[in-house]
Amino acid sequence: MLIENFKSKKEALKQGIIYVFCPDECVTNITEIIDGHSFNLVINDYSITDFTKKVICHYKSAHLTKKQRNFLVSATESGAWVEPLVSYLDDRLKYTEIRLLHSSYFLHQKAFSILSNKRTQAVKRVTDVASAIFLLVATLPLSLIAALFIKLESRGPILYKQKRTGQYNKEFKVYKFRSMCSDAEKDGAQWASKNDARVTKVGKFMRKTRIDEIPQLINVLQGTMSIVGPRPEREVFIKDLEKEIPYYRFRHAVKPGVTGLAQVSYPYGASVEDAIWKHKYDVYYIKHHSTMLDIRILLLTVKTVIFGMGR
Repeated sequence: MLIENFKSKKEALKQGIIYVFCPDECVTNITEIIDGHSFNLVINDYSITDFTKKVICHYKSAHLTKKQRNFLVSATESGAWVEPLVSYLDDRLKYTEIRLLHSSYFLHQKAFSILSNKRTQAVKRVTDVASAIFLLVATLPLSLIAALFIKLESRGPILYKQKRTGQYNKEFKVYKFRSMCSDAEKDGAQWASKNDARVTKVGKFMRKTRIDEIPQLINVLQGTMSIVGPRPEREVFIKDLEKEIPYYRFRHAVKPGVTGLAQVSYPYGASVEDAIWKHKYDVYYIKHHSTMLDIRILLLTVKTVIFGMGR
C-alpha cells in the first residue's frame, strides 16, 4: 500500500493539483499563500469520489466536523496520499511556509530527530569538533593574512566580539574578524545593510568570501555554536522579530551555525521580510535535519566562499 500511495503521489504531482480540506475560516489565508506558487488549488471539495492519483492535504483537521474527518479517512482507505498541508509544502518548496504554522507542526517528535535523538546530537557534536579543528588549522595562513590587513587598514581590535542569542535563548559572545570601523555602533544597534558604509574595504572582501566567519570556529569548540545551524542573532532584534514572525524563537531549539540552510539559500538582507524568509529555511532545517543535509549545506558554503557570493 505504501508503494501504491507513493506512485499515486508522483502522478498527482505531475498534475500540479492540491486538494486541501480545512475549516472555512482558513480558506482565504490558504488561497493567498498558495496563489504565489505554481500549482493549482482545490479547497473543500467533498464531492470527490475518485481518489486515484490525487494528493489530499488537510489543515487544522482537528477543527473539521466528524463527517469531514471521516471523508479524509475514506480518502486514505481508497489509496489517496493524505498528509498535512504544511508537510506537503515542505516537501515541494524545501522551506517551511511559516504563515501556515500552528502547534501541531511541532508535535511530531520523530520528525525532529536533531532535538530528541541523543545519537544524532552526539554525532553532530563530534563532527562539529573535528571539522572546527581541521578548518582552524587549514585556514590559519588565511587568518594571519586577514589579521594583518585588518590592522593595516584601520584602528581597532582584529577580532570583534558581540553578544548573540544561542540555544535555549542563552546569550554568548560570538567571535568574528572585524569587518567594520571600530565605532560602527556609536549610535546604538542597527541592522547591517547590503552596502553598509560602516564596512571597511577589507571587511567587504571578507564578508563576500565569509573569511570574517572563521573565528566562529572557536565558538564551535566552546560548544556555543555548531558548524551548521541558524544564523545567531542579537537579542535586541529578536525581541522585535518575534512580534512579527510566528514561532521565531523556535530557531533557538538548536545551536546557531557558522553556516546554515538560510545562509546558502537566501541572499543577504536586513529587514523583517528577509528575516521571515530566513526563518522559513531555519524551521525546515530543524525539522528535516540529516547528515546529508549538513553535507549539502557545507558544499554550498564552499561554493559561496570560492566564488565570493556572500553578503
